[in-house]
Amino acid sequence: DDYYVNVLDWSRCDLLAVGLGSTVYLWNASTGKIDLLMESEDEEHMITSISWTANGSHVAVGSGDKTVQIWDVENKRLIRKMKGHQARIGSLSWNQHILSSGSRDSCIINHDVRIADHRVSTFDSHTEEVCGLQWSPDGSQLASGGNDNKCFIWDLSHSAPRVSIDDHQAAVKALAWSPHHRNVLATGAGTADRCIRFYNTSNGDLLRKVNTGSQVCSLQWSKGSRELVSAHGYSMNQITIWNYPTMSKVAELTGHTHRVLHTTLSPDGTTLCSAGADETLRFWKIFDPPAKKKPEANVGPAKRGSFTRHIR
Repeated sequence: DDYYVNVLDWSRCDLLAVGLGSTVYLWNASTGKIDLLMESEDEEHMITSISWTANGSHVAVGSGDKTVQIWDVENKRLIRKMKGHQARIGSLSWNQHILSSGSRDSCIINHDVRIADHRVSTFDSHTEEVCGLQWSPDGSQLASGGNDNKCFIWDLSHSAPRVSIDDHQAAVKALAWSPHHRNVLATGAGTADRCIRFYNTSNGDLLRKVNTGSQVCSLQWSKGSRELVSAHGYSMNQITIWNYPTMSKVAELTGHTHRVLHTTLSPDGTTLCSAGADETLRFWKIFDPPAKKKPEANVGPAKRGSFTRHIR
């Protein structure tokens, strides 16, 4: 039940990676098979972040041992272990061969996984744990959120943030780039804030703000429609689907008995997996797949439904 970690990710190969304690499990959504990928040698070194490569062949794992591991999933083989942080690594995001890692030491390290001397740059403007990290779809911008209530926009050519955002009243964990509008970033913050905000990252302008009434833990954009789904903690533990840009509620999904800490979308963009502090994974069929013939069409939502798996 840790707000500041990110231990759920779904690959384009339809494998769901889940960090549970000191272990990482893989669930094959096509077959239902569950495999153990890895287990930390020291049980005190909890898994704190997981992120798949774009092609789904490798997964990066951050933990309390202050290292980032990269695993070859097909062969279940550890191929690289990268050091550099002074505390646990709670957030990871890939940009082709660049893997960015955010830590409780307040730093972001950009690793080039192709070379031996992997640490190519460090971003150190945060003053507290980096709990949100997300590269933009075109790979030109990195958004980071921290427990210092700050959100920064970076690019690899500068060591200082290109845009600094200090509107939030709590830790900024939830970050999601719009797949429909370039330079539009959605952010969500903790219990003292409870808002979803939208920014134009080319200049830092606030486009819209909505108070959700609950801690915002995670955000995901629909790939096929102008919709956004948010997952929440205190006090209502709900999942809400919103229309963008009106931010009118399309649906509210309940079932988790404790806060909904993590979400990830299936490769086809139709199904949301949510992980709660109640130790369950829930699967929600919420979106239609992106339209192939008319990619600009505003596709309506699919019939909402769900099923549940217990984590333990």
